[in-house]
Amino acid sequence: MEKKRIIVNVGRQFASGGKDIAVRIGELLDVKVYDRELITESAKESGVCSEFFERADEKTLWSKFFGFTSVRNGMAHYGNAEYANFLNQDELFKIQSDVIRQIAARESAIFVGRCADYILRDDERALNIFISADREARIERICTQLGLSERKAVALMEQHDKERATYYNYYTFKKWGAAESYDLCINSTRLGIESTADFLASYVGDMMARKTFNRK
Repeated sequence: MEKKRIIVNVGRQFASGGKDIAVRIGELLDVKVYDRELITESAKESGVCSEFFERADEKTLWSKFFGFTSVRNGMAHYGNAEYANFLNQDELFKIQSDVIRQIAARESAIFVGRCADYILRDDERALNIFISADREARIERICTQLGLSERKAVALMEQHDKERATYYNYYTFKKWGAAESYDLCINSTRLGIESTADFLASYVGDMMARKTFNRK
């Protein structure tokens, strides 16, 4: 019997442990996790320098257009199209969206951020999860992992959350972090990173065993 395809889209607040949770879910379910790997995949698929995807990663508050002066050959290729002058953010989003759809069509996958829940909105096998955490826990996590002062940790947290929210809201026409945008929202502070991942892996397994998610 063919193994059922598992697709999980994980939205997350900065420093909520979302990436670590996604990785553990992947280990428990034997499913590959795509986070920054999508940048590499998108660059490889399109022929566009990965630097452009890096600079645009989950951000909208930057210049809409990049010149190709820093690209080695002065141009990039995507399919049969040739971008010799400019590539805007919407085009980068489309390239990455196509890559996400291609991956989801061929294999089980866990996607972290990048509006994957919206991109795969027509995929009946996709589950959408949002991970948050208490503000104090997030600040402590940033200070510990990055060695920053509390003031700098707060500034970094607010900056990343704002960028992710603006990016998500712009491309999905929904509200980042709002319960109605996801199948399940969970605060990782309540159970801790490992137990949250264990709970979510069990939840995903139970949902994937169903024939339908009863979405309206």
